[in-house]
Amino acid sequence: MMMFRMILVCALVGAGSALSCRWMEHKYRDYRDNSLGLLNAMVNNSISSINSTEDADLEDAVAFPNELYNVASKAITEERIRFVAQLLDEIVALFEEDQTSASWHESAVDDFLNVITQQADGLRSCVASQSLKRKNRKLSMYFKRLSTLLEQMSHSAEAWEWIHTEVKLHLQRADLLIAAKTN
Repeated sequence: MMMFRMILVCALVGAGSALSCRWMEHKYRDYRDNSLGLLNAMVNNSISSINSTEDADLEDAVAFPNELYNVASKAITEERIRFVAQLLDEIVALFEEDQTSASWHESAVDDFLNVITQQADGLRSCVASQSLKRKNRKLSMYFKRLSTLLEQMSHSAEAWEWIHTEVKLHLQRADLLIAAKTN
């Protein structure tokens, strides 16, 4: 009887494990490729007007949170996945701000946000629900600073183009976190 209980516990733990998540094995790459493709298409269909001086000023205003990624890269698999799911949620919230001055089409943004939302939902399906309640406060604060910068710049096309570049970096770094879990 004791052996049966041990096997049952191992099976239940393994079934909910992020390492054995079917969504990660079968869908993650498709959603990753789709989200990056849609993000690239948004800018390819617009004219870039941001210059390198403005870009440097924006980078100084809100520095990319490399330290958050360094900490996340050392975390257990479930924590990495939770971090990436929160990151995607933060990106969705950011892109729901006023984009009337942005140089891309609203339908392109809607498509991108739909894919990002589905990707976050898929990632959350691989993580124990109790760990989803813990949010990375520093990541939330970083995105709040991005939102404040957008407001200060009146949601200008230049600000949105810079945000696009930052989001692309986040998606690439997030992919590295997810890829590291399988190595």
